[in-house]
Amino acid sequence: MFRMETEVDKDRRELLRQRLLDTNTEASPVLRALRGTPAERELPLHVWAMDSAGELAGGLVGHTWTTWLHVTYLWVDGVHRGSGLGSRLLAKGERLAREERGCLAARLETWDFQAPGFYKKQGYEVVCVVPDYPPGTTEYTLTKHLG
Repeated sequence: MFRMETEVDKDRRELLRQRLLDTNTEASPVLRALRGTPAERELPLHVWAMDSAGELAGGLVGHTWTTWLHVTYLWVDGVHRGSGLGSRLLAKGERLAREERGCLAARLETWDFQAPGFYKKQGYEVVCVVPDYPPGTTEYTLTKHLG
């Protein structure tokens, strides 16, 4: 018999996260080898583009983990779209991840109305398609080898 509870509980969340981490580490030789190494930690990676007035023109927010760059957000202000700024931000993030953190690959998610075509032009390949997420929208996961 179990009692189910649904409240948000940060302490239980952290306990669950730690127990899952321990279970995964026990089950995976790859994750076990990462434990206690610098590669085990996610490290933030941010690239900002400021316009001549000092305002945010665009940016990339992500993190690196093991040998991967995960791009969480890439945004360019509408007045600067089409100028190549998005490509420059992405290239800078990839270069930092590769040269300073030893990353071999990158991944990101985007929706059909955002930029899957842009990422394909940058060398990314679709590896997952999730239709109707959210309803009426398709989500894509793309990856790129940074070699």
